[in-house]
Amino acid sequence: MLQQLESVKSKWGGKSQVIDRWLMDRQALLVSFCELAGINKRSECLPDPDEIDNFCSALLDYLSVGHFEVFDMLVENDNEGLALRDKLYPRLTKTTDAALAFNDTFAQAVTPEQAAEFDSALAKLGETLEERFALEDELIAHVHTKRRDPEVTL
Repeated sequence: MLQQLESVKSKWGGKSQVIDRWLMDRQALLVSFCELAGINKRSECLPDPDEIDNFCSALLDYLSVGHFEVFDMLVENDNEGLALRDKLYPRLTKTTDAALAFNDTFAQAVTPEQAAEFDSALAKLGETLEERFALEDELIAHVHTKRRDPEVTL
């Protein structure tokens, strides 16, 4: 996911403050995800509850910015963009629902039963985020293909 993000940043970065900020938020979310997943760590225990809570907060913030600030702005006043939005929104909503379910399960204190499922739930969330980022990248590519320059500051 980080390699895909770097590819998107190198291709579309620097053309819009909105998109640059959104991609920086995505990068921060991915770094937090990797830390939570224990990538590059050799630990068998659950992450600290504060780490889980911080990740869930970052996840909700990222999802909110996408849904309430960025998506519509990327396709406004553009019939092709609106058609793309109509095509992608059901899939984006599905990824949002999955991320919200993860948050609802793990943002508060993790029970022993939940702890047993944490690694598999986090792996599934990783797959969901990968799908979501690909969909978001389609919206970003559309903006730049249409040579629009959304310069709204988040």
